[in-house]
Amino acid sequence: MHKRRIIFHIDLNCFYASVEQVYDPTLKGKPVAIAGNPKERRGIIVTCNYEARAKGVYTTMNVGEARRKCPELILLPPNFDRYRAASKSFFNLLKEYSEILQPVSIDEGYLQLPIIEGQDVLQLVQNLQNRIWTELQLPCSIGVAPNKFLAKMASDMKKPMGITVLRKRDVPVVLWPLNVIEMHGIGKSTAEKLKKLGIQTIGELAVADEYVLKQNFGINGPRMKQKANGIDDRAVDPDAIYDTKSVGNSTTLSYDVTDRDELYEIITSLSEKVADRLKAKKLAGVTVSIMIRTADWETYTRSKSVSNAIHSKEDIVELAWNLFNKHWNEEPVRLLGVTVSNVSDIKETTQQLTFFNFEDYVKEEPIIKLVDQIEQKFGKGAILRGSDIAKPTGKYHANTSFSKDFWDEHK
Repeated sequence: MHKRRIIFHIDLNCFYASVEQVYDPTLKGKPVAIAGNPKERRGIIVTCNYEARAKGVYTTMNVGEARRKCPELILLPPNFDRYRAASKSFFNLLKEYSEILQPVSIDEGYLQLPIIEGQDVLQLVQNLQNRIWTELQLPCSIGVAPNKFLAKMASDMKKPMGITVLRKRDVPVVLWPLNVIEMHGIGKSTAEKLKKLGIQTIGELAVADEYVLKQNFGINGPRMKQKANGIDDRAVDPDAIYDTKSVGNSTTLSYDVTDRDELYEIITSLSEKVADRLKAKKLAGVTVSIMIRTADWETYTRSKSVSNAIHSKEDIVELAWNLFNKHWNEEPVRLLGVTVSNVSDIKETTQQLTFFNFEDYVKEEPIIKLVDQIEQKFGKGAILRGSDIAKPTGKYHANTSFSKDFWDEHK
């Protein structure tokens, strides 16, 4: 049990749009949105600033509708080099306060501070927010709490440029009246399922029958109840971002796709990217998943596990395409994703050899090693399988110290 921790959750506000405003100060005060393809009327808004949100623009809205809502909207394509550079500066600044830092994504992270006598916590968090603004020109919201869950909930409460302290004693007053959909970690489908069980608020979840929760949600049921009571013992883990459990890629399409050949091409391109990332990380996995989002923004995933860990493009394409064919109802598709999960070091994976396949693996091993050696010397793609040469190429390339009395005073 972790006791007496002080944890910050720092969330950069409207990150992509904020970075663009740093590079072009004339954008400040104007409605700005980042779109995957801003020239396409049916392209998708990736993110937007608060000026755009005030006019009714929101993430996932298509460009045409966003322009109707806000004719003066400034649309920009994403510039990931800029975003990565800004993110690196952000996390380097956070490291000045503590080495116990866990990035969660490019624009948010948890920071745990040592508890030392005599420090003014609220003054320090204000100083941190001011430095992020003055040195990086990036607005952020910060949640201060004794655990990660409460810190995350707190940082969401005041945006932009908010600071919120959420103590465990505040939970009944602050969190319990909220609808469960407001709780971090609960999505639309889980909220609907809870509603069918008669649980609509976080307070009702906090006193729900644990057996019923476990029957309906597995091990996640009791965990949800604990968090609803403000309990979360998870450590702030600086190595968590390196603990890869899955490797995936997805792409949002600029228009609705129904053509089967085109969809195969997209899945092949995504599978190739996943295979490349698996190879770079020297990983293989036993579960392949596809994610399909329809034109009506209904999203569903389907998975299949195999006995032998896979990492090659061919194996991933075969499983992903079979899954897609089995579960696609020919509705227009707006997003596709391919993921390989339950991954482990490729050296630790074992193939279940049979009388029917052992000769294939024995013959393949020296060939695979030779291809790797050639590609290391001459570059990726220097040698291809004959079966690959005739295949069409895809056109989708698709986040100090504190007084030990702080929590005693505020618990």
